[in-house]
Amino acid sequence: MSGRQVVILKGSPRKRGNSSVLAEQVAAGAREAGAVVESFDLHTLEIRPCDACDYCQGVGGGQCTIADDMQMLYPKLQAADAIVIASPIYWFTFSAQTKLCIDRWYALEGPGGSALAGKQFGLLLTYGDTDPYSSGAVNAIRTFQDMIRYLRAEIVGIVYGSASRVGDIQGQQQLMERALKLGQRLGKGDVSKPGTP
Repeated sequence: MSGRQVVILKGSPRKRGNSSVLAEQVAAGAREAGAVVESFDLHTLEIRPCDACDYCQGVGGGQCTIADDMQMLYPKLQAADAIVIASPIYWFTFSAQTKLCIDRWYALEGPGGSALAGKQFGLLLTYGDTDPYSSGAVNAIRTFQDMIRYLRAEIVGIVYGSASRVGDIQGQQQLMERALKLGQRLGKGDVSKPGTP
């Protein structure tokens, strides 16, 4: 058992959406590697937008003043060794559910940097168009890369592919296998092959 903790944030409004299916593959791979995995369907959580009050950066001392489900997620993100973001591409970038959650990471910023610094990250994206450029997935990938660089964290892998109808991704064995392998690497803490698995 690795004893590592992996948190998966699923940003699809569909419980069995294509990005959620890839997330389940990552979870299976991480569990195989001995990690403890917790997955969260962001669509089912109450996550309000950041209201730019800056309470967390002032008297709040890193605590967000908004009383919603992020208060449950914050300690889990802080305790995680690895975090996976799984999102469909909606209007050329992350889903709204995904972006709401990410925006609220602002509260984890402090004078010494982010509480997420040094953590390992994975990204899963699915889209209905034919490729990452015309679909807009490339925008989400670039945002993710910039975000992880800013956090001073590590990208372990990015898995993305075209899947329009619910369940389409299950017919793409190569993508399913890549997601499983990403989970295994996150579960072991293996960063020997950085980038897209």
